[in-house]
Amino acid sequence: MSSDLTLLQLLDSRVRDALAAVGAADAPAIVVPAARPEFGDYQANGVMAAAKARKMNPRELAQQVVDKLDLAGIASKLEIAGPGFINITLDPTFLASRLQAAVGREDLAVPHPPAQRVVIDYSSPNLAKEMHVGHLRSTIIGDALARVLRYLGHTVIAQNHIGDWGTQFGMLTAFLVEVEGDASGEMALNDLETFYRRAKARMDEDPAFADMARQYVVKLQGGDPAINVLWRRFLDISMQHCEAVYATLGVGLTRADVRGESAYNEALPGIVADLKAKGLAVESEGARVVFLEEFKNKDGEPQAYIVQKQDGGYLYATTDLAAVRYRVDELKADRALYVVDARQGLHFQQLFTLSRKAGYASDKVSLEHVGFGVMMGEDGKPFKTRSGDTVKLAELLEEAEERAFALVSDKNPDLPELQRREIAQAVGIGAVKYADLSKNRNSDYVFNWDTMLAFEGNTAPYLQYAYTRIAGVFRKVDAWDAGAPIVLAEPAEKALALALTQFADALASVSREAAPHWLCAYLYGLATQFMRFYEACPVLKSEGEVRASRLQLCRLTADTMRTGLGLLGIQVLDAM
Repeated sequence: MSSDLTLLQLLDSRVRDALAAVGAADAPAIVVPAARPEFGDYQANGVMAAAKARKMNPRELAQQVVDKLDLAGIASKLEIAGPGFINITLDPTFLASRLQAAVGREDLAVPHPPAQRVVIDYSSPNLAKEMHVGHLRSTIIGDALARVLRYLGHTVIAQNHIGDWGTQFGMLTAFLVEVEGDASGEMALNDLETFYRRAKARMDEDPAFADMARQYVVKLQGGDPAINVLWRRFLDISMQHCEAVYATLGVGLTRADVRGESAYNEALPGIVADLKAKGLAVESEGARVVFLEEFKNKDGEPQAYIVQKQDGGYLYATTDLAAVRYRVDELKADRALYVVDARQGLHFQQLFTLSRKAGYASDKVSLEHVGFGVMMGEDGKPFKTRSGDTVKLAELLEEAEERAFALVSDKNPDLPELQRREIAQAVGIGAVKYADLSKNRNSDYVFNWDTMLAFEGNTAPYLQYAYTRIAGVFRKVDAWDAGAPIVLAEPAEKALALALTQFADALASVSREAAPHWLCAYLYGLATQFMRFYEACPVLKSEGEVRASRLQLCRLTADTMRTGLGLLGIQVLDAM
């Protein structure tokens, strides 16, 4: 594993050293990729703020920084622009050396930061029902973050915090016995949604059944062996539904990653007792409540975080506290990510605050809510079926594959059906995932089949096609020197090389901000830059060292595209 810095980190460290050398170590050295080619490749900001604090002319201070800036062998030109920006143009030889170090390596020479243990809470379906579109974002955002963080050398521990506890499971197990006639029959759970609705209807319509369901809840929570067997059978069938969806999505969650609400049940009385002993939880109207001074209502009163209800029952707020303590004490988390709907933002702010006050997580452990917006329909409302029902995720993915199959068949009708099906699976599922992951996760977005399946623009099919185009180049190549040096002579070659060197920084952004859209934006930019290079710089028609060098650029682009899309959980194809 490489301990070197990413390109952006390297430039930033050199600029900071130069600022320190001129007595401006406190200046906010901000190095960013240049917005336009005429500004060079990177731009260092922060000099103006330092100059203002020192009542200096910004350009004079910028010149002092440039005089101290050690970029020998890295930059071919440094230029002061505007009121004090420092433009940095990289040396093509330096760029080529960065690429040469990555060629043929599985890790693409991406530097690894100090390793952490990262717990990621994601997917977390309610096992009373089948997964629906509302579970898509948590599942694929969490999976992408897990892939990227593992690639960067971190130990990632997935936690599928499923909803597998509570009063509804008494209702469901009671109905299971009723429809089977006894506790040993085969389950009638092929359609969980229908099963749930039938059970709910029985509970609403029949007081005797409702009483029995409540008795089952008490028995389940009391550890009754027979009821526990029924409950576990129901969970097993429910998880099989989830696993089928995970397999279709290519998501790596397994049974070993499941730790549901029920896993913390025995710890809840101890959590409440501990909060009381520490003077945090008090009795209020029969309930056990923590009043958080950090969160005030409109009347200036501290908000209540309820940890035990009047009837003695517990809430998911209590379970989440137990989960924090488990993840810190048992899993030894340095960082814990909760990939959950943005509408739960206040809950997680309160959870993290109380966890620290109670001593369940020290300040050394990073607790982060990775919130996300809502998938919207064309009408601007949360995505539903035409009849207004929740869309099952399995049915959405099936439709994605069928739509992609129609597109593939239209473009390549002569391909064997099996091959068209394989392509459609990669294109359809990839399109759904990329359409989501390419958006800033904090934003809502409109679900549109035509847009996400388009072969133009920032879509998965466009990126997959870009990859197949490179694969097509190598199908036409006989023998070539896979160890040839990379030489950057043409502007389009250098532009592609610059894009390739920025892969590590894109991954660093994803890791730092828990935001996969940075990787999507990078891959789209890389594919666009490759297309420009391919048009401007003939590959197969060139000769000798030039041809070998350009083939190296093609090879590294293909490897980067395949790796990047793989980190998003999207499959690439050699032919489409």
